[in-house]
Amino acid sequence: MRNAIFCATALLILTGISSAQEAENEALRKGVNFIETKVYSIEENAALLKLYQGLRVVDVTDGLDMVGLVGTGLVDRAIHPSWRDLDSLSHHFCGIALTLRYVPTQRVDRPAPDEDFSRWEGEWYGKLSSEAFVSIIRPGDVIVIDDVEEKDIGSIGSNNILKWREKGAMAVVTDASARDVDEVAKEGVPLYLRHVGRGIRPGRNELESVNRPVSIGGVLVCPGDLVLGDGDGVVVVPRAVAEKVALYARRIVDSDKEGRKKLYERLGIPLDRTVK
Repeated sequence: MRNAIFCATALLILTGISSAQEAENEALRKGVNFIETKVYSIEENAALLKLYQGLRVVDVTDGLDMVGLVGTGLVDRAIHPSWRDLDSLSHHFCGIALTLRYVPTQRVDRPAPDEDFSRWEGEWYGKLSSEAFVSIIRPGDVIVIDDVEEKDIGSIGSNNILKWREKGAMAVVTDASARDVDEVAKEGVPLYLRHVGRGIRPGRNELESVNRPVSIGGVLVCPGDLVLGDGDGVVVVPRAVAEKVALYARRIVDSDKEGRKKLYERLGIPLDRTVK
């Protein structure tokens, strides 16, 4: 036994790898996350959201420029609102990122010919492509989904999006697709997506992670970041600069409202919520 340990140690020394390095390598082989997930309290989130009330994507974009993050946070313009309400602007949203990532499956994607489809489907939903994140949704969250853009998958539908809303989610943003878009529009839940999907998740994707950093439309989104969307698209504000960006953005929108209100009055246009 001693000889075996000696030989193993000697081998590590000869190959230039220490036992500590080998342990680190083994940990890397098992998978390591290098970006920390920070957790914020409900009170901290509420205070931040208050700073962003009434701000627009363009104001926040300008605020990011002013803190030196030019172009940072601007989600691909292909990701757009599934529906728009130009009367009350209820498709606008602002919230705190709760992130999840679905990946394409490598498993056999259909049940056996003699297998009950409903049972197969239920097991896939329950074990492989679940909604494990639902239990941690808090009021003010935005569900940010990094999904399989290339496949026709309706990971989001009119049923589950309402359940997420019931738990307190403000909106849903995905870099892929959703289905039941007519019903979602009727339900009034803000949904921003790349395109319409139709197929169900079973046989197509699997849940890879919850509340880890994801990439949406070319933008890094970390859990706890500020996410805001309107007719101009979606912008993500890194949490570290979110308060400062809000202060700059507030000055911009206040100045804009004041100037446009005077134009409304001179032109005889009835004042609306965008200038009040």
